[in-house]
Amino acid sequence: MKDLGVDAYRFSISWSRILPDGKISGGVNQEGIQYYNNVINELMSKGIEPYVTIFHWDFPQSLEDQYGGFLSPLVVEDFREYADICFKSFGDRVKNWITFNEPWTYCHRGYAAGIFAPGRCSPWEAGNCSAGDSGREPYIVAHHLILAHASAVKLYRDKYLETQKGKVGITLNTNWFLPYSNAKSNRDAVDRALDFMFGWFMDPLTQGDYPFNMRALVGDRLPKFTQEQSEMIRGSFDFLGLNYYTTNYANSISLLANVNVSYDGDRHAFQTGEHQGILVGPKAASDWLFIYPPGIRRLLLYIKNKYNNPNIYITENGVDEANNAMSPLEQNLKDDMRVDYYRQHLSFVRRAIREGVNVKGYFAWSMFDNFEWIDGYTVRFGLYYVDYKTMTRYPKSSALWLHEFLKK
Repeated sequence: MKDLGVDAYRFSISWSRILPDGKISGGVNQEGIQYYNNVINELMSKGIEPYVTIFHWDFPQSLEDQYGGFLSPLVVEDFREYADICFKSFGDRVKNWITFNEPWTYCHRGYAAGIFAPGRCSPWEAGNCSAGDSGREPYIVAHHLILAHASAVKLYRDKYLETQKGKVGITLNTNWFLPYSNAKSNRDAVDRALDFMFGWFMDPLTQGDYPFNMRALVGDRLPKFTQEQSEMIRGSFDFLGLNYYTTNYANSISLLANVNVSYDGDRHAFQTGEHQGILVGPKAASDWLFIYPPGIRRLLLYIKNKYNNPNIYITENGVDEANNAMSPLEQNLKDDMRVDYYRQHLSFVRRAIREGVNVKGYFAWSMFDNFEWIDGYTVRFGLYYVDYKTMTRYPKSSALWLHEFLKK
């Protein structure tokens, strides 16, 4: 990383690695504490600032077994306790904290679609789950997650801010959306798509309540914040982490459509990367990833105008290619598509900054090829190619380009 020229590195701490039973009462794993101390100290010795995420979807199994994880309000205090250990153990050096990574993905993939852990959804969903309710559970989990985030931020501000002088944010992910056509119904579908993906979390953090579209369409299945909770969550971030990869078209679905009750049906907007046979942009290896660089600028301007121009760190932005392990190494290192992806996206970020958006930093995803959730090793997002047999790492063309870019 030092040779590459980066000055910051974002990584995540595993809750179970610190608290194997999920609670302090079950014991703190000092080896886990020492592992992260070693990572942080090594980064800082090389002049690289750590940006630390404390929840990246790996939830302690013991708490899942005890009370169903984020389905229970009990998780709020347990997360606060875990965050306290992190702040106390590492906060003398870590000055930039992220509570949650991509709560939308955690709630939707885990509790609406059922394709990520813990794999809960309604019977008709593609996840073929053994239990769950896609029309209620995603909203319950999101509600407790927002409260857990705000509780951890309040803890930091009350207990650690004066001495550690750090900042705490949250990383939200969203697509940008284009109307499927110029019809007003499809422009309205764009608004709903953004509210159900981004506003679901950003509105409570800035306004103290869910977007009007969600309250109107979800009704009594959407949990409500008390007045005290609303006051706690409003303004509970020092910066916004933003993960952007792709753009979709939003096509309106009739509000009268008779569909199974679910999160995906509630937004009454069909999302697609294709319109009349034309893709929104070139397709990457992942089916969901269409390359549309202008989307990052439009999203940044949308956040500036709608949410009072918060400080933003782009915490993920990247593209993948298929894992062609049988191809010659030289061919695998030539990732011109990724070079072009970063060049164009950074250009649009620069435009947004010049238009007044408070972008404070940018993190590429990812440094190395990695195990990409349910896609495993079938796709590669890295600036560095990893030979999975020997674990040898080789810089791709994109790493060499970024090195020169940073020097300038």
